[in-house]
Amino acid sequence: MAAIDIKSLAAKLSASSGIAAKQDIGTIAARLGLQGQQIAVGDDCAALPDGDGYLLFAIEGFMNEFVAADPWFAGWCGVMVNISDVVAMGGRPIAVVDAVWADGEAGATPVLEGMRAASSAFGVPIVGGHTNIRSERGQLSVAILGRAGKLLTSFDAKPGDVLVAAIDHRGRYREPFSNWEAATDAAPARLRGDLELLPEIAEAGLALSAKDISQGGIIGTAIMLAECSHVGIDIDVTAIPLPAGVALDRWLVTFPSFGYLLSVAPEQAAEVVTRFTARGISAAVIGAVVAGAEVALVDGESRAVVRDHAETPLLQLGRQDVAA
Repeated sequence: MAAIDIKSLAAKLSASSGIAAKQDIGTIAARLGLQGQQIAVGDDCAALPDGDGYLLFAIEGFMNEFVAADPWFAGWCGVMVNISDVVAMGGRPIAVVDAVWADGEAGATPVLEGMRAASSAFGVPIVGGHTNIRSERGQLSVAILGRAGKLLTSFDAKPGDVLVAAIDHRGRYREPFSNWEAATDAAPARLRGDLELLPEIAEAGLALSAKDISQGGIIGTAIMLAECSHVGIDIDVTAIPLPAGVALDRWLVTFPSFGYLLSVAPEQAAEVVTRFTARGISAAVIGAVVAGAEVALVDGESRAVVRDHAETPLLQLGRQDVAA
């Protein structure tokens, strides 16, 4: 493996568009006055206390360029990424609703077919939504309801934990975007079984904190996790498993169809990793949760900071009972 210039890599990652886009979350949340409210904002879903568990509520919107370029896959992703958000919090999905805009029925059809295919594959029903097929361009948003007995959150990573990355490598890029697609040709039974891993980890008490790897990739997700938990994260670039033929710099900003970061106590790491690898999913300890506010790349004695969230906040969100 060639030597890695982590200072150049850190500089490139810090300027990535996927991370920059997450800045908008904090801006909009501030306008809505969401900071400091009883239901924590900044996680993959809103967790609403409900009896002896939680209802999980989330929504995803999609870039117009993505919907226009690959409408069937955009529809599939509308269902899939919402399911991933629920699963990231230790939950199981209940149902989704959608909002679709298109120029006529023909414009809406591939998006709807993609959503229907994902709904069938994952076993999560579409139960309604909003439709406008008299629009000049296609747009898509999908929301989900789920339920969890025990939560995994973005707010409970602790210094001393290790960072586990679990990503399904059995796929390919859906060019031209850095979306790693490992689901559309998988057997439905496998997809549904894989979705049980995070709830089972939560219910077994093997982790308290996890986050879905989303736009921004491993590095952007690590920054969000670190900021929400008021910790730092050191990522060991030599420990990151890569799919064959994929460069490290692209992989770090890739949006995988199945990918999670988990903050795990060291004594639980082997069990967590084994649960993923037993199902053919790549999983490894790729770093450490540390005190402070820096998310950095490390390679032996070398270390390069990608972002200090105390100096340059990304989300500007957190939970009331967590001290900064």
